[in-house]
Amino acid sequence: MGHLPTRTRGGRRLLPLLWLFVLFKDATTFHVTVRDDNSIAVSLEASDIMSPSSVYVVKITGESKNYFFEFEEFNSTLPPPIIFKANYHGLYYIITLVVVNGNVVTKPSRSITVLTKPLPVTSVSIYDYKPSPETGVLFEIHYPEKYNVFTRVNISYWEGKDFRTMLYKDFFKGKTVFNHWLPGICYSNITFQLVSEANFNKSTLVEYSGVSHEPKQHRTAPYPPQNISVRIVNLNKNNWEEESGSFPEESFMRSQDTTGKGKVFHFTDDTPEIPSGNISSGWPDFNSSDFETTSQPYWWDSASATPESEDEFVSVLPTEYENNSTLSDMEKSASSSFSSFPVQMILSWLPPKPPTAFDGFHIHIEREENFTEYLTVDEEAHEFVADLKEPGKYKLSVTTFSSSGSCETRNSQSAKSLSFYISPSGEWIEELTEKPQHVSVHVLSSTTALMSWTSPQENYNGTIVSVVSLTCQKQKESQRLEKQYCTQVNSSKSIIENLVPGAQYQVVMYLRKGPLIGPPSDPVTFAIVPTGIKDLMLYPLGPTAVVLSWTRPYLGVFRKYVVEMFYFNPTTMTSEWTIYYEIAATVSLTASVRIANLLPAWYYNFRVTMVTWGDPELSCCDSSTISFITAPVAPEITSVEYFNSLLYISWTYGDDTTDLSHSRMLHWMVVAEGKKKIKKSVTRNVMTAVLSLPPGDIYNLSVTACTERGSNTSMLRLVKLEPAPPKSLFAVNKTQTSVTLLWVEEGVADFFEVFCQQVGSSQEAKLQEPISVSSHVVTISSLLPATAYNCSVTSFSHDSPSVPTFIAISTMVTEMNPNVVVISVLAILSTLLIGLLLVTLIILRRKHLQMARECGAGTFVNFASLERDGKLPYNWRRSIFAFLTLLPSCLWTDYLLAFYINPWSKNGLKKRKLTNPVQLDDFDAYIKDMAKDSDYKFSLQFEELKLIGLDIPHFAADLPLNRCKNRYTNILPYDFSRVRLISMNEEEGADYINANYIPGYNSPQEYIATQGPLPETRNDFWKMVLQQKSQIIVMLTQCNEKRRVKCDHYWPFTEEPIAYGDITVEMMSEEEQDDWACRHFRINYADEMQDVMHLTTPHGLITGCQQPMLQKASCSLYTRSDSRL
Repeated sequence: MGHLPTRTRGGRRLLPLLWLFVLFKDATTFHVTVRDDNSIAVSLEASDIMSPSSVYVVKITGESKNYFFEFEEFNSTLPPPIIFKANYHGLYYIITLVVVNGNVVTKPSRSITVLTKPLPVTSVSIYDYKPSPETGVLFEIHYPEKYNVFTRVNISYWEGKDFRTMLYKDFFKGKTVFNHWLPGICYSNITFQLVSEANFNKSTLVEYSGVSHEPKQHRTAPYPPQNISVRIVNLNKNNWEEESGSFPEESFMRSQDTTGKGKVFHFTDDTPEIPSGNISSGWPDFNSSDFETTSQPYWWDSASATPESEDEFVSVLPTEYENNSTLSDMEKSASSSFSSFPVQMILSWLPPKPPTAFDGFHIHIEREENFTEYLTVDEEAHEFVADLKEPGKYKLSVTTFSSSGSCETRNSQSAKSLSFYISPSGEWIEELTEKPQHVSVHVLSSTTALMSWTSPQENYNGTIVSVVSLTCQKQKESQRLEKQYCTQVNSSKSIIENLVPGAQYQVVMYLRKGPLIGPPSDPVTFAIVPTGIKDLMLYPLGPTAVVLSWTRPYLGVFRKYVVEMFYFNPTTMTSEWTIYYEIAATVSLTASVRIANLLPAWYYNFRVTMVTWGDPELSCCDSSTISFITAPVAPEITSVEYFNSLLYISWTYGDDTTDLSHSRMLHWMVVAEGKKKIKKSVTRNVMTAVLSLPPGDIYNLSVTACTERGSNTSMLRLVKLEPAPPKSLFAVNKTQTSVTLLWVEEGVADFFEVFCQQVGSSQEAKLQEPISVSSHVVTISSLLPATAYNCSVTSFSHDSPSVPTFIAISTMVTEMNPNVVVISVLAILSTLLIGLLLVTLIILRRKHLQMARECGAGTFVNFASLERDGKLPYNWRRSIFAFLTLLPSCLWTDYLLAFYINPWSKNGLKKRKLTNPVQLDDFDAYIKDMAKDSDYKFSLQFEELKLIGLDIPHFAADLPLNRCKNRYTNILPYDFSRVRLISMNEEEGADYINANYIPGYNSPQEYIATQGPLPETRNDFWKMVLQQKSQIIVMLTQCNEKRRVKCDHYWPFTEEPIAYGDITVEMMSEEEQDDWACRHFRINYADEMQDVMHLTTPHGLITGCQQPMLQKASCSLYTRSDSRL
């Protein structure tokens, strides 16, 4: 082996200089040899020695890295050669000799290139090339792949007696197709060598591997004979002749000296393969040594036709076949009675197409699949004659064989065959060569189907329908759901019965003529649609899981169940059917599946279909669906605070990814259960609630998430409220020694503790022990007369005291008569009432005189018109007000209105605060006067309106949940006239909207006045429009006026529909004028639809140009008598 330089005097120091090359005049030469063990030997010659002090280094390149080897020191003799073990076989290496003199490195003018020998092929396999076994083969070689390099493969073989060799490079993974051989030739001593090639300095190096595998041999298949034909001649009838039809190739018939003419049969290309018989026999050879002899069958006649010449291969009639062991007595008697037998069969053919090497032909004769004769003739024979003496069905085939050489004998690839039938009367029936055309299957029901077809041949008298189930074979035997057509079933009917729903079948049809059966039709595949499942049931397992269960029909075949679900995916924002699970089919009639990871409070639709084995797959049925809304998850109460007699509750739902915008959550139900059970419904968008709970009790607090079909309650939270102190503590029935205390209970209390202490006494000097009572009144006795006391009352609930309530009392000094006290009090009260009445009359008198001066003398109220219009009922009030017709209206209305009496109202005595009326004749002047100084008096009158109706309650508007729904805190709807929304939720404040009914000429609720909607009340606004059947909306303001937001833009900008909660609003048309704009909206909610007109002014109320818009609204109201504005 080579080694690195080991010299001590400058050896290692010279190695970095190996890359510095200087041209030298004389080139050095050296000797390189490649050994059998794939090693390279480099040796110096005497002419290479330049100076004893020089260093000789060998550089070897070719692999991934370069190798450097230094020759050992030498004096008078040459150094030993350097041995380099090459890693690669079949790779070329460049060896360069470098001489170093001091610090100068020489570069030779040339280098030596060597090529290592590749490793040999280890094994070889040769197969027929199936598309063309006559000329093509498939070579598969195996060889060492690691560190083995080659470019081509040398193939050597003997083609008969000729030696051939060729280089081939189209090997892929050791395989290649060679399609250049001759048919029927024996190729022997086939060997493979790997060849490595390299080009260097315009010269080519070639190395062949050795041959280590066993030489192979292979014979290609010969081509079959051509133009095969057969004639049938009736020897007992003269001039009997019938044509059998034409063969695609031209028939070749040798002339025969027979008593009658023959019927000619031709082989077709589409004939079934002839199975081997159960009796093997040959034919006696009389004139040829190549004829194989066997015993003769009974149906072969000894009086065979005489051959035409002495050179014919079959020249003598065979002897009588006497083997009757296989014949029955009936067959013997029948054969002896036939007068039309024997008949003569003349079989002829042409040689295979050249250049086929063949040595003869094999003739295969089969009768009714019971007796088989196998005969061999040489390559010169092209006709075979035999007499048939038995009726039956015959099959004939002629094949080419090749046997010369050392290879095994081989027949042609496919043997042509011919079938015909000879009846007992000697009549022959030719083979059916045409297959049925346009075969189709029409499914009549889930268990029956009808076949239909056409045929170019009309000489058939029946059909055979072969049916087999394709799905039965795909199922395990223990899991099969059908048994009728698991194996092939043949029938002569065109109607196929006993089919199974969901199965797939393949049908093949044959034409039949007597015992002969024609070629099969193209297979037709059809499937029966499955019937689908039934009794689909759903069982919930919680908020995120359900169990689906179903049954299947007893009769049915399918591959699998497919479980799908339809829901709104919040991630993709789409709703579609998705496959959740697939279950393989079993023999069980019931099946179930658990579906997990569902979204809580979500709408789902589940579907289970049956899928068949067919291609394409069939499924049924989309109607097997069931819908379900999952239960919500349990809320979690996070904080509970009690402040100012109100309990503030907060909770959370799910995690941070929980989305309530598309869930089916309806509302929250907050329940506090103590001695009293208090419920409150909260909208789903809010997770806080305020409860007014009676103090002093212990409550089990819970929050329930509610959907349409289920609910889930949080864990109970125990809340204990401290008792509230008694309120409204009074001291009554005072005497010299006792006093009665009376108070009002606040919340829940088990008992009260009353304690009194004398004013000015020390803490230790107690009058008595505290008194415990369960009622709201107690009488304390044993008190000192004319003494002041401090008394306290404390509530106790669940052993917890409240803050005491104090009251100062004093006992009476002397005994007084109670009747005197009562009389004195009544006298004082009477005096005060009389004085108050006198002051009121004086004020009214002055006001009356002032208004009398302002009123005109001719201003009266025409009660007759009121009676005609039906505004004055026929009751006692008419008689009371009759005398007032003589007075000016401003006087008598002033008296009545001063006492809050409205004579036009049915509730005439109900309180109303009204302004002074204005006469109709003075109305224009009144308006002009009020409009002076920029409507100054109007603004004052508007401020006075704030004082009107202060005593009329508006509790709904003041609720904490409803305060955010009011745009202004001083414009609130009255409880008696507010519009109430209809809501499915029973929560407090769900029916509230800032809107009031306004009476009109036709109805007490003819108009609705509402504020400009807020962003959070837009949905409520459209809900009110839809529920109140309002058909006209008049907007008397703009969304923004003087940089102040007056109203939210609550209608669609474009014609694209917009959803406001559960209500969808779509703008149908839009019309704009100088003074107003008119839009028509269509409101949809579920299956309810309503059209609404929307009128707005582009300038608002400030400019005073709203008159045209009001005229438009009035016109619309006139045309729509049932409209609400």
